[in-house]
Amino acid sequence: MKAGTNEKPGKGRRKHVDLAYVELASSENARDINRDIVLEIIRSRQPVARADLARASGLQPSTISAIVEQLIEEKWISEGAVFRHPRGRPSTLLSLNEALVILVADLRPNQAIVALLDLNGRFLAREVVPLVLEPRVSVNSIIRSMQTMRSAHAERSFEGIGLSVPGRVDPASQSLILAPNLKWSNFDIKQAMEEKMDLQVELANAANACLLAELWSGRLDGIRNAVLITISEGVGGAILANGQIVTSRNGLAGEFGHSPMDPAGPLCACGQRGCWEVFASSKAALRYYSDLTCGQSALTFQELLRLAERGDTSAVEALRRQAQQIGRGLRLVTAALSPEMILISGDLTSVWSQVGPVIQAEMERTLLAGTPPLLSITQDGELSRLRGAAAVVLQRHSGYLKSSHLSGRMLRPHARTGATP
Repeated sequence: MKAGTNEKPGKGRRKHVDLAYVELASSENARDINRDIVLEIIRSRQPVARADLARASGLQPSTISAIVEQLIEEKWISEGAVFRHPRGRPSTLLSLNEALVILVADLRPNQAIVALLDLNGRFLAREVVPLVLEPRVSVNSIIRSMQTMRSAHAERSFEGIGLSVPGRVDPASQSLILAPNLKWSNFDIKQAMEEKMDLQVELANAANACLLAELWSGRLDGIRNAVLITISEGVGGAILANGQIVTSRNGLAGEFGHSPMDPAGPLCACGQRGCWEVFASSKAALRYYSDLTCGQSALTFQELLRLAERGDTSAVEALRRQAQQIGRGLRLVTAALSPEMILISGDLTSVWSQVGPVIQAEMERTLLAGTPPLLSITQDGELSRLRGAAAVVLQRHSGYLKSSHLSGRMLRPHARTGATP
């Protein structure tokens, strides 16, 4: 926790401070921290009164009033119904501003899912847009879809655009520096979209976006060390270490999918042979199915999943082999980082009852020592990429969800109870 939040421990209580992670706060970043805390309480308890914010945060009523007025002015929150107490003055309830929305897209090699979300993560529109090899043509298709959504919801305020991409993004330049499956590394997606949409565009690696979505949902409350693995056309990873999302130099941290597993293995899109990705991705599962059926192939991974659900033995075996390779590759994660939790995200999670036990068994079999980390799946499957892209915009535009402020120690969401009497 940073110093300077104006939060006071109760009388007689001793507050432990981990000096390894203390950062002395200036008055400016103390205000930022307080602002983030208030915004998180509003998000998790909305609708909520100002007095309840003061009680929940430990901040002075005057500080709450100043922060609330700033958030209203910036359109992050709005005033709603008036709550009348049995005694005392009535309270105006506060909620996230549902009129403020974010356009998002989850980019894949062959398609993009374009959507419109409000600040509560609710989907107002969604469309699948086919992509082609030429990046400018593909981006123009995404832009047309977004323009249609914007026109259909012209009464709302558009905060920005979030893009979840299957590659690594340079934090400084916001450019793709590694996207072997997308092959758009030399194309400036951000500039191309900002010129046409007149909105600020934020790029994020798909795995980091998913991890941010999990933090936003409050599901990782109390977890300070976790790894999220995305399984799709490739294999990506995101790292939460000591409560902070780690991107490291050039944003390349977490690229477990391109760690070598077998130097004599199939050629990977990155140019090397035998990467974890070529054994554990959805493309690998389709290859296994083709091998098992003597060249017959499912057209898409979704079709393979449907075949497995109908009991097709070759499809079931292909997914089992993929799950086994995912579990083996998790040794890279457990040996290097020893996280408390490993989250899996991707279409594969729709058949988790079949593949989860295989992944778990293989991970435990290759564990170096100790107890295995908790293995689970993301809450929303592939939708977590879209919600994560929205969270990236929220994080960068409002300052909210900064990993140095809240990540890994988000306030736990509460039921919608309104004001407390």
